[in-house]
Order: sequence, then C-alpha cells, then structure tokens
Amino acid sequence: MNPLVVTIIIYTGYFLLGCVALAWGVVLPELATELHMSDVISGSFFTLFSFGMVAGAFLGGKYIQRFPFMRLFAVLAWMVCGFLMILSWVSSWQLLLILSFIIGTLNSIMFTIGHTLTASLHARRRSTMMGLGDFAYSLGTMAVPFLVTGLYLLDLDWRWPIRVLGAGLALMGIWAWLNHSSELDSYGGASSKQHGKTLSYGPVLSQPVFLLMALAMFSYGAVEWGNGNWFVSYAQNGVGMDGEAARYSFAFFTGGMVLSRLGFIFLLRIINLYVLMIGMAILAGVGGAMLKLADSTELMQYGNFMLGLGLGGLFPLILSNAMGLDQDSGPILSGIAVISVSIGAQAFSFITGFLAEHLGLKQAYWMIPIGSVWLTLMVLGFSYHLRLRSQQLQCTPAAA
Repeated sequence: MNPLVVTIIIYTGYFLLGCVALAWGVVLPELATELHMSDVISGSFFTLFSFGMVAGAFLGGKYIQRFPFMRLFAVLAWMVCGFLMILSWVSSWQLLLILSFIIGTLNSIMFTIGHTLTASLHARRRSTMMGLGDFAYSLGTMAVPFLVTGLYLLDLDWRWPIRVLGAGLALMGIWAWLNHSSELDSYGGASSKQHGKTLSYGPVLSQPVFLLMALAMFSYGAVEWGNGNWFVSYAQNGVGMDGEAARYSFAFFTGGMVLSRLGFIFLLRIINLYVLMIGMAILAGVGGAMLKLADSTELMQYGNFMLGLGLGGLFPLILSNAMGLDQDSGPILSGIAVISVSIGAQAFSFITGFLAEHLGLKQAYWMIPIGSVWLTLMVLGFSYHLRLRSQQLQCTPAAA
C-alpha cells in the first residue's frame, strides 16, 4: 500500500465531488427549462442536496468503521456514477429531487472516508494534507464551468456534463478498488477497539473542545454560504452597486478563499498553529463587519478579500487538529464538521431570506457580520480548549 497513491485517489475524488456539487448550478438554466422547474422547485433541489449531505455525514460518522475504507470509497463512487447516469436520463423533476438527496448523501459519506484516511495517513502533516484536499475540491468547483462550456460548444445538452462526471467517478472507483489494502483498515482508529463498531456522537459532543468545533463549523458554513448566496444581491439592491461592480467585488471573496486554502499550508511552517488559527478568525470577523459598515466599493472589496482570506483555511485547520486529539473518533468528527457546516449554511441563508422579505435586504445582511463575529469567538474558544487538551495529552504519558 502506497500512502501517496491513496492520497492522490482521495484528492481525485474530492476534485470530482467538487465538480458534482457545483454542476447543478451551472446547468440549472437548461435543466429547469427542459424539466419545467419553477424557482421554488429549483431551490428545493439544492435544499435536498444539502439535507443529503447532512444525512451522509451522520451515517458516515457512525458506520464507515464497519467497512474496508478504500473498497467502500470505490463502491460509493460507482453508486454516485450510477445515480448520475439515471439523473442524466430523467424527464420529470420529481425524480430529480429524489436523486439529489441520494447523491448528496453518498457524496458526504465519501468525504467522511477521505477526511478520516487523510488525517490518519499523514498524522505529522495532518493540517497541510487536509488543506490540500480542500484545495482539490475547490479546483473542482472552479473547473466545472469550463467543462460545461466546452461540452455546450460541441452542441451537447446539460445531460452530458453529468455523464462525463459519472464516468470520471467510475474510473476513480476502479483505481480505488485496485489500491485497497488491509493495512488501510488499520488507519482511522480501525486497529483500536472502535473498529467494526458503530460510533456515537454523544460522548464526543459532550467534550467542550469538540462542541466548540461544531459551533465554529456552524458559523463557518453560515458565513461562507450566506455571503456566497446574498452578497451580490445585497450589493445591487441594498447598496446600489451595478451588477458588474457587485460581481467584481464578490470575486475578491472567492479569490481570498482560494489563496487562503493554499497559503495557510506555507504559513504553518513559520507561524504557530494557534496564532495562525486565531489570526485567520479575527481577519474573517473584521472582513465580515467591513462588508456591512463599508461606505465605498473599494472598502467592500477589501472586506470581501479579508473575509475570504480568513475563512478559506479554517475548515481543514479546525478539523485536522480536532482529529489529532482523538483519532479513533475521526469519522464522527468529520461527520460533525460536515453536518455543522451544512446546517449553518441552510439556516443563515433561510433566515437572511426571511428577514429580507420583512425588513429589506439591507437590514437582513447584518446576519453576515453577526455570523463572522460569532465565528471569531468560537474559534477563540476552540483554540483555547485545543491547547489545553493538547497539553493534557502530552503530560499523560509522562505521568504514567
């Protein structure tokens, strides 16, 4: 078993899953027209996909320890491929909604396996390698618009990008199956008393450090997706910017996210982990506040960039260091992270929309700076308990 090959397979899976996650939004105009989907039905599609991610994270956290990791990863990839192929032939939106939930569930379980194996295979460089995995996912989200555009130029309809992604997952599944090794099942805590058993969320969440991780991830999802869903509308309808300026300003946010996901890997070599994590959280808090308090386009661009720069690397930093405290609970911690991010994204997006309906978008957008400040506080609390718990673990062998 070659850990490098396994890691590359996982990253390839992340890349393809990133493509799958964003493909719906890119092909939605053609898909909605052909299947006669209203705006409400289109919104339900994304909601059900997100609920599937929550369900998959819960199931993956509890049950993946029962199965060989890479073989399960391969089987899930083939299942996603199969459902994508079915989806590419649908002629009614009702079946589309069912398939969106199923595919979201399977995707999330694959993430749980990937998180668990990456964190365990690279224990000494856990944050770095999980950050690279997150970057691979981001590359997938950036690549899919080019894939769709290229296929459309060949006069192929919205169904073909889905089929191409399904074929990619099928090939990746074969690669994963061929690289299975029983040695892999000793990772992720599988060699311990936890292997083969159903894990439980209760004992993990009863520990303050992991509860604070969940709360930090909740606010991470709330701010990332809340700003992603509402900033352009807020800039145009709330502030009065024109569409081009609003989209250009938002590009500073996505650029900051990508730069952060790569940059923190290099900064870890020269900056203390806790200083880096706290610094990024404060940067996100200040950036989120600037978006609402800014009185010029330039300041909104700076705010977006600071928010993205602070947010981007926090997910792998928080999750990898939480896993370092309890490797046996790696699948549960991955599940908690994905569930928290998904619920945070849905909750804040819904609440912002509800407030916009009653108070106007200019007032409703206060949810973003509130969420960013909450994120800062939760990361500060998590960092404190992480340091405390790490010191206790270091002292335990000596005491023994």
